[in-house]
Amino acid sequence: MRFVSVLVIAGFGVSLLIPQFQVLMERLFSRLARFIPGRRGASTGKQGFRGGLLIGFSVGLLWTPCVGPILASVISLAIIGTVTFDALLITLAYSLGTAIPMFLIILGGQNALRRVPWLLSNLGHIQKLFGVLMILTAMGIFFNVDRRFQTYILTTFPQYGVGLTKFEDNDAVKNQLIKKNSPAIKREDMGKPTSDLFPEGPVAPEIIPGGAWFNLPEDKAGGQPLKLADLRGKVVIIDFWTYSCINCQRTFPYLRQWYQTYKDKGLVIIGVHSPEFEFEKKEENVAQAIKDFKLTYPVVQDNDFATWRAYDNKYWPAKYFIDKNGVIRHTHFGEGAYDESERVIQKLLKEAGASDVSIRISNPTYQTNSQTPETYLGSSRMEYYFPNGSVNNGRQLFKSAADLPKRSFSFGGEWDINDEYAESGKNASINYNFIAGKVFLVLRPGVDGTCSPGQVCTPPGQVRVFLDGKIVDNNNAGSDVINGIVTVDKDRLYNLVDLKDTVENHILKLEFVNPGIKAYAFTFG
Repeated sequence: MRFVSVLVIAGFGVSLLIPQFQVLMERLFSRLARFIPGRRGASTGKQGFRGGLLIGFSVGLLWTPCVGPILASVISLAIIGTVTFDALLITLAYSLGTAIPMFLIILGGQNALRRVPWLLSNLGHIQKLFGVLMILTAMGIFFNVDRRFQTYILTTFPQYGVGLTKFEDNDAVKNQLIKKNSPAIKREDMGKPTSDLFPEGPVAPEIIPGGAWFNLPEDKAGGQPLKLADLRGKVVIIDFWTYSCINCQRTFPYLRQWYQTYKDKGLVIIGVHSPEFEFEKKEENVAQAIKDFKLTYPVVQDNDFATWRAYDNKYWPAKYFIDKNGVIRHTHFGEGAYDESERVIQKLLKEAGASDVSIRISNPTYQTNSQTPETYLGSSRMEYYFPNGSVNNGRQLFKSAADLPKRSFSFGGEWDINDEYAESGKNASINYNFIAGKVFLVLRPGVDGTCSPGQVCTPPGQVRVFLDGKIVDNNNAGSDVINGIVTVDKDRLYNLVDLKDTVENHILKLEFVNPGIKAYAFTFG
């Protein structure tokens, strides 16, 4: 698409610069316009509506890659798997928001030509100037100047763009969003982390049926879903998670311990698995993850994010603490605060009439000082990409991997970039200049017909792991690395680097031995 855009922009530039070429292009499009259904002849003074609509769609197609909000809304709707009339109106609103300023620019330009004679008399020179600018722009895109400029701006001004969405933080917008998306949640404090129990909170929304259940109790063994209405009198924790999320995985030991300690005293934990990636929607993959992480409490799949939206949730992991009356009394988003969360459990159990819950609280602490953010490799959420790291005929365009800016990555070799993941091709590699103690990467093996979802693939894929140009060893290799190689045989999160509780700046290089391996997202600890 970038190459096509280079041709289109350069073509317009040449047409503005060379009048003969412009005439040639006008003749070409005039001939093409004859084949547009509904077109009227010029002599009638009318233009065909369908023809104009087709041209408008064509212009929109060229313009759309520049319109972040439209793409963001479409991506968001695609993630939750819902396309409704409301979604159409949302997209239309964004489109109008883009079209109206363009229309005003056109009107302003026409008025300027009428009111400033100098512009009209020098129109030919102005057109040629814009032609030169468009050709230079096309050359800049072709040589990745735009990406280097973007990287420079983001590196030099790390706070650039902060606060641009403050419009959505005002109370009027919040109240309308809560009213539309979460009618059961009325309290203004919901959707924010909190450290205190609500004296009286909102009634917890019911778990939306439709997803598969795992680890149901014996009386529900036939597959009957759990309902919060049937759990009155008990204390319930709703835990939103997804199995390839390292932040979620680090909370599992605490959830397992709480469930084992308090389940006989009236505690119920329900895991709501809301998938981040497409492969996490597969029932067999979720079942395997539940087994791998030794989760024994009930879990329900939320592939359509129905329960997620009912709670107006925004985070992985997220925990909602519900009292004996079905009221949300406490929330916690992310990791940490484990002692505080257990005190909430004990307090709510006492309110429910449980005895002997004054158990000594002693949760192990986990602390991460990673300075490198979670990084997605799919095009829909890709950030921190440094474009000059690609390989051209076996030669890297930068002098060394150390030339990478901190907290950024580059691709080498051939890659097929999709919305959710990057798929390795010939001589595929990734360099990442990170600051962290541990490095994780969500990987999926290439499917060759002998690989079942959630099962071991034959043959599996392999990835070589290097740190600062040397193959990793026992001092810095992650738990999934053996002799410097990661064997990718399942859809899951792999631990690549472990610096043994120290946080340092290093250059990670991954060499993908096999084509077809899908890389989704880096996380750091």
